[in-house]
Amino acid sequence: MASKLATPVDARSLHDSALYLSRELSQLDFNFRVLAQAYNADIPLLERLRYMCISCTNLDEFFEIRAGRIRHAEHLEMAAGSDGRTYSTLIKQIHARAAELVQDQYDCFYNALKPALLDCGINLPEHDQWTDAQRNWLRKYFREQIMPVLSPLGLDPAHPFPKILNKTLNVVVVLEGRDAFGREGHLAIVRAPRSLPRIIRMPDADGDGEKFHDFVFLSSVLSAFVDEMFPGMRVKGAYQFRVTRNSELIMDDDDVDNLAHALRDELVGRGYLRAVRLELEEDCPPDIAQMLLQKFELTDNAVYRIKGPVNLNRVDQVYDLVNRPELKFPPMHPRQMDTENLFETIRKSDVLLHHPFDAFTPVPELVRQAAMDPNVLAIKQTLYRTGKDSPIVDALIHAARNGKDVTVVVELLARFDEEANLGFADRLQEAGVQVVYGVVGYKTHAKMMLIVRRENGKLNRYVHMGTGNYHAGTARLYTDIGLMTCHPEITEDVHQIFQQLSGLASEVKLKRLLQSPFSLHSGLLERIEREADHALAGKQGHVIAKMNALNEPNVIRALYRASQAGVKIELIVRGACTLRPGVKGVSENITVRSIIGRFLEHHRVYWFANDNTPEIFCSSADWLERNLLRRVETCFPILDKKLAKRVFDETLANYLADNTQAWALMPDGRYERLEPQTGQTPHSAQNTLLSKTD
Repeated sequence: MASKLATPVDARSLHDSALYLSRELSQLDFNFRVLAQAYNADIPLLERLRYMCISCTNLDEFFEIRAGRIRHAEHLEMAAGSDGRTYSTLIKQIHARAAELVQDQYDCFYNALKPALLDCGINLPEHDQWTDAQRNWLRKYFREQIMPVLSPLGLDPAHPFPKILNKTLNVVVVLEGRDAFGREGHLAIVRAPRSLPRIIRMPDADGDGEKFHDFVFLSSVLSAFVDEMFPGMRVKGAYQFRVTRNSELIMDDDDVDNLAHALRDELVGRGYLRAVRLELEEDCPPDIAQMLLQKFELTDNAVYRIKGPVNLNRVDQVYDLVNRPELKFPPMHPRQMDTENLFETIRKSDVLLHHPFDAFTPVPELVRQAAMDPNVLAIKQTLYRTGKDSPIVDALIHAARNGKDVTVVVELLARFDEEANLGFADRLQEAGVQVVYGVVGYKTHAKMMLIVRRENGKLNRYVHMGTGNYHAGTARLYTDIGLMTCHPEITEDVHQIFQQLSGLASEVKLKRLLQSPFSLHSGLLERIEREADHALAGKQGHVIAKMNALNEPNVIRALYRASQAGVKIELIVRGACTLRPGVKGVSENITVRSIIGRFLEHHRVYWFANDNTPEIFCSSADWLERNLLRRVETCFPILDKKLAKRVFDETLANYLADNTQAWALMPDGRYERLEPQTGQTPHSAQNTLLSKTD
């Protein structure tokens, strides 16, 4: 598909760093949009509390992954990215933007959420607001339930500064006096074991536990009764702190003989990798702060002064501790399909599932039916994240024990799920499943299942492919598309990809699918250029794409060139986006919007007008460098015209019409909340889809 597009401007101009936003700063901005949900009075109160906590946990993960990587790049003096920032400059900007986000999170909690919670009978009093009865109860609770598991450590030559585990709650205590051995008190560290609850529910004074609830942070209890841990000493101060460490596991691809063994070794030390952030109570004295910075080998641009508990995200536990349905989203009832004989259903026509609006149950049910069916000979599946007690893993084990040939490609390096994946990989192997770990150096992020079944004397294949993981929990919280089909060319393509992953097959030309790291990147570029050629020829040029993130420079430059040629480009990008829309002469025909709602937007859908013969694809891949060039990903077409229209209407047109939960990316990198204009009917994409469920 050679392009006839003549470059409208000198190609070097599209490399201008001014045309690119920072991925890291864009990712931080996403969390401001999440936090905005916590201020939205139209959302149930406990859901607003959860949004605030999500912004906090997202920020934790940002520092564990992105910030750690940036500091590593700065240390190695690596070249700047497409946006032209040096890494030292980027670190300063990250600190400033993250500090602003932290300030907003605590302002939201103390000035918006906490008063609203109190109005609803949910009280989180500070220690100076405790009643005498509460203080007495908490002192007893501290003595009986907390202090027996604490091991305060006085710092001296025999007790050096301890190793501090990633994201754990700690208190540095300043002491005065001499202990029983005559040692002069100075500093001590109190570490809160993970076994202790971070949110403690106090007895209800009015005896009505259904309507009134009193909670307290463990950190407040530790600070209030810290003196009881040091009898005979005078406590001059106690200051909470929490350190965040780089959690990116880095293994040398050329030096890994056994990936599972190497990963187990790496996981042992993950919690003690290089520190990247220090959260510190606001009134901690400068000398104590400097001591902590030196111990963690950090500089001032890594410290965040906190006015409140350093583990604010732990207030999320209140959501589950309070039985107040009126303060939560009403339960949804996803559409159910007839799953009595899924093979017969799929033979009649392709099946499209739009989660969470369609139930996820047909997917594990398909595996279960395959495990029980005497005509099924083989099952092959990729697993990236599955969740605890996965029915799919159970069904695969059952299939192997029933004599089926079962092959599972387990991605061990699924971030933060590595240990769980090692565990279920062991279970699968013990049951006789052939477990492979994909290709070292390329994460297997594709979501696909292949079932081989004997029918009327010949072998037929059935496939499920999706944009999301085989995880029943996230299927209730994330928007994703799944396709079940027995289309011979699609099933043959999936077979070929499994051959690559489990064997040593060379690259093959697929008939219907696009695949990273081989044909997906080039296939996207060719289709974008084709739209530009159509526009230059006076025809319609139009691209609509929905994804989680966008930063691949060659794809962005192709979009810029297409925009210059007159192609209308509408992008729905939930999170980080480094493309700068609306730049005169470059991206005037490009718009970017982000949707933040009840469910996490997760499906990836690409649509190309193709001169009135549109193509629509669903994919496991975002338009990120890693997904297009360094991962195993799949991109599958929706060939059934009715299903293709449904995907377009529900995931693209529906979201482009959203004017209540959408944010538009401005040319300067800011996001502006969209609101219905005069005469416009309010439209929420997610609520529209919810209204069609049972």
